[in-house]
Amino acid sequence: MSTVFTSLKAAFEAGHARDIPDLLTDAEFADGRSTPAAVLIAVTDVDDDPQVILTQRPRGMRDHPGQVAFPGGKLDPGEDAVTAALREAEEELSLPREKVRVIGTSDDYQTGTGFCVTPVLAVVPSGLELVPNPAEVEAWFEAPLALLLERSNWSVNEVYWRGANRRYLEMDYQGFRIWGVTAAIIANLSRRISLEPSA
Repeated sequence: MSTVFTSLKAAFEAGHARDIPDLLTDAEFADGRSTPAAVLIAVTDVDDDPQVILTQRPRGMRDHPGQVAFPGGKLDPGEDAVTAALREAEEELSLPREKVRVIGTSDDYQTGTGFCVTPVLAVVPSGLELVPNPAEVEAWFEAPLALLLERSNWSVNEVYWRGANRRYLEMDYQGFRIWGVTAAIIANLSRRISLEPSA
């Protein structure tokens, strides 16, 4: 049994058994739409330093162009979040769904652009030969899970958007700017799970 899978699953279940208020959301900026979507938080099975697979969206895309994102997208009719996240990861990166060990779904995130995003946490083997679909992925990279979950590694910035000041988290990792929806989903997940051993 994978140590990464076992420890993540235990932390995930413990974290989701508690009530955590004030999770981040952009619901106040939403325009009335709430299209169901899902993303895959794929953690590589490396005991000493698990990584998270992230993509950069093409700059010509209509929604969130050029942004760093998890593999994911809108649910097709009849799909649940897990099915959609696995399908999207396969379409975007040729990540074979049979290699994905799903842990569970985390807190929905309402975006200001009208999507209700369900994050799906999972573990995948390290060293997969991923092939990005250029129509959906400009680049892909891995970032350390521990680095992403540590709140002190993120800066807080502010922008005036849709008539109000909006605060957001941001991190530069090897030239990739991680911010917006992706940063908020990571921040919410970090409040749900802790990989520190309990005393």
